[in-house]
Formats: sequence, C-alpha cells, structure tokens
Amino acid sequence: MAMDEKKSYNPVRPKQSPASRKPHAVESKYWKTFSTKVIEQQISAVSCTSFCPEPPHDFAVTSSTRVTIYDGKTCKVKKTISRFSDVAYSGVFRPDGKLVVAGGEMGIIQVFDMNSRLVLRQLKGHSRAVHWVQYHPSDKLHVLSGSDDSTVRWWDVPTQTEVLKLEGHTDYVRCGSANSSSADIWATGSYDHTVNLWDLRTSNAVLKLQHEKPLEDVLFFPAGGLIATAGGNVVNIWDILGGGRLLHSLSSHQKTVTCLCITPPMKAHPAENVDAERLLTGSLDGHIRVFDISDFKVVHASKYDAPILSMDLSRAMSTMVVGASDGKLFIRQKKKAAISEEDDRKDPHSVIYEPPKLETVLRPSNYRYFLRGRNEKARDGDFYVSQQQRVKLSEYDRYLRKFQYKDALQSSLKTADPTIILAVMEELIRRQGLISAVTNLDSSSLELLLQFLRRYLTLPKYSRILVPFAHKVIDKCAGDFSLSPSIVHQVAALRDKVEGELKLQEALQSLQGLIQPLLQASVR
Repeated sequence: MAMDEKKSYNPVRPKQSPASRKPHAVESKYWKTFSTKVIEQQISAVSCTSFCPEPPHDFAVTSSTRVTIYDGKTCKVKKTISRFSDVAYSGVFRPDGKLVVAGGEMGIIQVFDMNSRLVLRQLKGHSRAVHWVQYHPSDKLHVLSGSDDSTVRWWDVPTQTEVLKLEGHTDYVRCGSANSSSADIWATGSYDHTVNLWDLRTSNAVLKLQHEKPLEDVLFFPAGGLIATAGGNVVNIWDILGGGRLLHSLSSHQKTVTCLCITPPMKAHPAENVDAERLLTGSLDGHIRVFDISDFKVVHASKYDAPILSMDLSRAMSTMVVGASDGKLFIRQKKKAAISEEDDRKDPHSVIYEPPKLETVLRPSNYRYFLRGRNEKARDGDFYVSQQQRVKLSEYDRYLRKFQYKDALQSSLKTADPTIILAVMEELIRRQGLISAVTNLDSSSLELLLQFLRRYLTLPKYSRILVPFAHKVIDKCAGDFSLSPSIVHQVAALRDKVEGELKLQEALQSLQGLIQPLLQASVR
C-alpha cells in the first residue's frame, strides 16, 4: 500500500523560466579566442596600427616621434624607426612589406627601408601636418596623402615629385581609403564633414558624401561598391555604385568612432558553415563592436579600459592590435587549437603513431567469452527495454506526501532557492494548506520566511503569489514579530522595501503622465 502511494505521488517541480536566447554565441566564442597576449606601454597615444600584408605579418605602431615594428609571430619589438624631428603619423607598409611610409607634424612624408631603417625618400609639399598617407594595394610606386592644409596629394615615390594635387576639402584631411578593385579610385575624409571620392585620372572629386560630423576614418569594402564612414558616434554605410545612397546608419557607440576595420571572408559560424565578412568599429568609449555586414547588426562587443584610437587585424586573422589614447598597445593573438596526444597516436603521420591492436577472438574455453555481453552497447535495430527509474524524493516532497505542510515549507526555506520555495507554496495553495503552514512558526523559520519575502516580494515574476501571501503572514504572525530582535529587524526591512517600491511606482506613474501627451502629440 505504501509503495502504491509513493508511486502515485508527483514530486514538486519548480517552474522553468524561458532561457535567454543568445543567437550570436558561436560568433562571440570565436572572437573570445583572441586573448590578450601582451599590453605594451608606448610613449604617448597610439595614433596608428598597421599590419604588413605579407607573412609573417609584422605590424607597425605609430606613437609620438617613432614608428615601432613588431614581429608578427612573437609580438616582440623588431625594429624602431625614430628619424622624426616631431610627432609621426600613419606609419604603414608598402604592399610587399619592404618599405614603410609615414607622415609627420612637419608636413614631410618619409619612406624608410625595413632592413636598414634608412630614409630612402622625403616627399615635401604639404604646408601642415600629414595625418594620413597610404600605398595602394596594387601600386608600389605611388602614395596618396592627406594633410591639415586641406589638400590631398598624389606622389611618385622614386622621383620624390608631386604628380597630382587634389583640392576639394575646406578643413583638415585626416583619413582615407583605397579602392582595392581599382587603383585610380580613392576616398578621403575631412573635418569639413564630407567624404570626397577621387578618380586620379581627373583632378576633381567625382562624388561627395555628407556625413554631418567630422570624419575620423573611412573604409572601402573589399568589393569596392560600399564604403563606411566614421564621424561622431555614427558609422554610415554608403552605396557608391548607387550614386552615394545611404544604406545604413550605425549608432551603437556612445562616443566618437575613431577607427574602422574589415575582416577577410571567414567561417564565423562553423555550425552553419557560412562565410562572411565582419566590420569592426573602435571608439573613444573603449568599445570595439563587430557588425555582420549582411544585416549590419552587432554580433560581438569587447571592452577596453582606455579610449581606442586605432586597430588592425592581420590577413591571417591570427592577431589583433588595438592602440589607446593613454599609450597602451593591446596585442591579442588567437589561441591555437591544441591537438591531444590521443589524436597524435591515431595519426599515421605522427611520430608517436600506434597502429591499432588486433582484437583477440574469444572462444568458449576463455572465461571472458561468457562476459562478452556485459558491456556491449546497443546497436541499430535492437529493441530497448526501459528500466523503471526509482523516484528520489526531496525532503520537502516527503513532508508533502505525509501532509506535513509546516515542515515542507520550512524545508523549502532552508534551500534558499526561490523557484523551489514558490513551487512548494503553489502546491500548498492548491491543497489549501498554506495558512496552516505559516501558523505558529518558530522564530528561526519565521526569520527565514521574512527574509525571503524581503528579497523577492517586489520581483514581478514572484509578486503575484508573494503579495497576497505576505498579507496572510502579517495577519497570522503579527503576534510573533517581537520574539527576537532579528525578527524585528526583518519586519522593519520588509516595511522599508515596500515603501521604496511604492515610491518607485508613484514616480513611474508620474513619468508615464509626462510621456503620454508627448506620444499623442507625435502621432498627430
């Protein structure tokens, strides 16, 4: 009889809240594999970081009066170029990685040899600081520069001569980008809130984009049909082939966006096997956000402890470099997948390869012959006979099965799990035994109950049950509130919590009264 009663009892099961959906968990997991390997302290703000397109993908860091070259594998200082009389800007590599070009505060552009660090060429013509200079990915002989004198100049490096002077901006030119699909198409951004699209076969801008904020960075997409512009806390995406049509406006940052970067096609979703490119944005708010360019939604974000001025990614997607305004250089490398020793043993090309052992044929003369089915796993087509699982009851379930409601409530309170306590309360309400469970509680149980009410009474998902239950507790246990000072303290804390919640609700009602006329006026 007792066994039948136990079988018929259904244990109390806490309600399951819907789990928060994380659609970009795989993407975040990918970007979190870039662990911070080292944090270098530079002399001053890191204004530019740039990777060499060729292996081993060394990277140049421009800070103060020098350009430092770091080894792409070890992330250690390889060379230091300090042949600047003033602040250096925009130290970048030539496409083959053999030369480095950089601007400066004096308006002189210098070209350095990577091996000897000697100055090979000096390009003079700008009257003010040159904050941006760049080689085209397919051109080793020319560079384009933008200066605070509001001009853009096209230089022939071997002869140190100015080939073309482009005038169209009315303020500082601080950024630019080359169109990888055409060696003649360039874009430059200025503090006059405009982005000019230049065709070097002519001397005039073929397209002008109004960003409405001072431009900090511009970036062509790999296909060349789209361009991203960063100014203020907004990143705009423009369709160049569509006549400069604004496609998207991204305003996920709180402060000025200072740098843009785009990844090569990568498998960001291994489970879905999707190749995609990602747009990275860095800002003075210390955040780097990753956007999926298919819908321009944020798929990952990372926080740094300093305002970000520059960043870049290696072509191999193995190293990320981030420069901050306080001189910190964050070097992050992707964790390499470790191959287990067991995998090495199974690999025929491995040094520690072990060939598979031949299985011994068991015969009736061997004792193991009669034990061969003990650990045998089920195969396809086998018929499964499920074994009835024995139900293990919790302490509060055992009390509920015996109709000991007070003990069941006390046992659930000791778990300190609100889901279990609420489930037991709902079961007691269903059995109409909640009032008897809170009557004549001892001081320790009453203190636990009041503490639970104080913590969870105002939570919306629990208030439907706890608010009327709190009224019942106060009515039934009011005479026991003076049993100990700790109970008096819990009652006072519960009262303060209720008063605070009432004030909050009144403030929200007042706010709703202020917002409602504004919403009605906006509809009209």
